[in-house]
Amino acid sequence: MSVTDGPAIEVRGLVKRFGEVCALDGVDLTARQGQVLGLLGPNGAGKTTLVRVLATLLKPDAGTARVLGLDVQREASALRERIGLAGQYAAVDENLTGLENLTMVGRLYGAGRSSAKARGRELLERFDLVEAAGRPTKTYSGGMRRRLDLAAALVAKPPVLFLDEPTTGLDPRSRLGLWGVIEGLVAEGTTVLLTTQYLDEADRLADAIAVIDHGRLIAEGTSDQLKDRLGGERLEIRLDDPADLDAAVSALTPMSDELPSTEAGLVRVGVRERRGAIVEAVRRLSEAGVGVDDLTLRRPTLDDVFLALTGHAAEEAREEQERERAA
Repeated sequence: MSVTDGPAIEVRGLVKRFGEVCALDGVDLTARQGQVLGLLGPNGAGKTTLVRVLATLLKPDAGTARVLGLDVQREASALRERIGLAGQYAAVDENLTGLENLTMVGRLYGAGRSSAKARGRELLERFDLVEAAGRPTKTYSGGMRRRLDLAAALVAKPPVLFLDEPTTGLDPRSRLGLWGVIEGLVAEGTTVLLTTQYLDEADRLADAIAVIDHGRLIAEGTSDQLKDRLGGERLEIRLDDPADLDAAVSALTPMSDELPSTEAGLVRVGVRERRGAIVEAVRRLSEAGVGVDDLTLRRPTLDDVFLALTGHAAEEAREEQERERAA
């Protein structure tokens, strides 16, 4: 089989331990060529460990992993020529200019000085860094450094790109800019494995999503498929008086196949039929003498999926990660 046949990434029974900690506990994963596979999970779930194994930076203790048909252990040298990696922190030399950084990476890949510099200029233009090409990167903003780091990962035009939380800490404008770059790469045929704790990022970019927790793959599918696991549309009703929670639950239970959930004056209920659900809910609550402050019909979000699967919201995971970085 040539390296261009079959899945871009194929992982079977992957295990990686650090002492008594099992960071990867029998992970199975497949990514098609030309797609974005979003890898979600709480802080410490094993996402970065998996990326490092696939990028040949860590050796697994058991199982197999192949990227573009190449075994990450036995064919690591050949594989490194076909992949790019951008991590959570921009890996650039702060004392070199943007062009010097990219030229250096090109030289490390074996390109001649003139061709490496030409490729560097091409990438600086693509990432809107031309005006900063001659400045030391220590003068770059966080968003500029992250774009330069991603440019460095693309110097060798890799068909597979690993992005480990590439937009963490960026402002909204910089995040949107990087999203556009990633979408452009995928449109050109690049396969991307993206780890993230931003659910809107996965929702927008990922063709398929895998959720990992405590080193195990606990769910996978498209964004819509994962949302459908939680059921269809849900009514969220905020009551005028939280003391009416029990009465509201009794009134709304016949609309659902499950018992409505409650939280501080808020009632959530999955509905069998979207059409007419709001009118029916208002009627039932009115007949029960329950006042309504607000009522919304919405579909489950990826944050709902994340909460249901891991036990806490993605926002909590990001806050925990930021506290650890600040410590």
